[in-house]
Amino acid sequence: MPEVIVNMAAGRTDDQKKGVMLDITQALVKNLGVDAEVVTVQINEAPLTHKMKGGKTFLERKAAAK
Repeated sequence: MPEVIVNMAAGRTDDQKKGVMLDITQALVKNLGVDAEVVTVQINEAPLTHKMKGGKTFLERKAAAK
């Protein structure tokens, strides 16, 4: 009964997140030989102001990239 938790900054669409979860599920089915029914995938999203890299919040990094 594998479980995968993905942490990411907020901002992706529901379709993008569903695609990621389906791909992860299929990777576990293929590589672990388990049924998709036993695979759990969870996405935890952090607001851009609650995630930091290199001393700048993701919101600051997004603004600087424009």
